Amino acid sequence: MDKHQEFLQERICEAQKMAQDESLKEKSIDWMIHADKYKYTYNYSWLGRPIIKFPNDILAAQEIIWKVKPDLIIETGIAHGGSIIFSASMIELLGNDGLVIGVDIDIREHNRKAIEGHPMSKRIKMIEGSSTDEKIINQIAGIAKNYQTVMVFLDSLHTHEHVLKELELYSPFVTLDSYMVLPDTFIEFFPKGYYADRPWDVGDNPYTALKEFMKTNDDFVIDYETVNKLGITEAFDGYLLRVK
Repeated sequence: MDKHQEFLQERICEAQKMAQDESLKEKSIDWMIHADKYKYTYNYSWLGRPIIKFPNDILAAQEIIWKVKPDLIIETGIAHGGSIIFSASMIELLGNDGLVIGVDIDIREHNRKAIEGHPMSKRIKMIEGSSTDEKIINQIAGIAKNYQTVMVFLDSLHTHEHVLKELELYSPFVTLDSYMVLPDTFIEFFPKGYYADRPWDVGDNPYTALKEFMKTNDDFVIDYETVNKLGITEAFDGYLLRVK
C-alpha cells in the first residue's frame, strides 16, 4: 500500500471511530440546534445564489459528484437556486454535456429570473409542479433516457409520506454506482415540536421515510464512508449509493 492509500485508509478508520462516538454526536446535534436559532445554514451562497445547507454537505456533494461524474443531476426543491447552481457548476467542471433538472411546486418569479440570468443557467432546466405528479415524472423520464449517469437529490416537502413517494419514484432514475441524496433527515434528531409551524416532526420526516424505503429496497446502501465523517450535517444516513 502506497503512502496515499495509507492516508485514505487512516481517514476512513478515524471517521468510523468518530461516528461511533455518541458523545460527539450529541454535541454536534446540540450545536446544530443552537446555531439554528440564528438560521446558520442561511449564511452561505454558491456563485452568488443562496444555498441553504451546512458547508459539510456542500463539500460532500462535491466529492460524490466528482467521483461519479454524472451527466444528469435531478433535484427536487429549488428555493433560491443555490443548490442547482452548485450542481450545474460541478457539471461544467466535469466538462461533459450534462444537465441539471430542478423541480419545484412554486418557482418564485424573482428566483427564476436570477437563476435564468446566471452563467450556469445553460446547464439547468427548471420544471414547475409537484415532484410526485405523474406528468412531471414522465417529463423527467423523457429527458433522462438521453443520459448515461444520473444522480438525484430530494429536497422538497419533508413529510414522511411525500419523501417516501419521492424515493419510490426517483430511485429508478439513479444509475448503478451513483447516488440518491436525502437532505433534512436531521429533523428526526431535533426536539419534538421544534418545527411547530411545519407539517413534519419527529417520527414524520425524511429520516423515517428513508428507513421505511430501505426495508424493502436492496438496490441501495447507505454510504457510510461519506456519512461517518460529516458530524454536523443535514443528511444523517442520507447518502444512498446504488449498488445493483
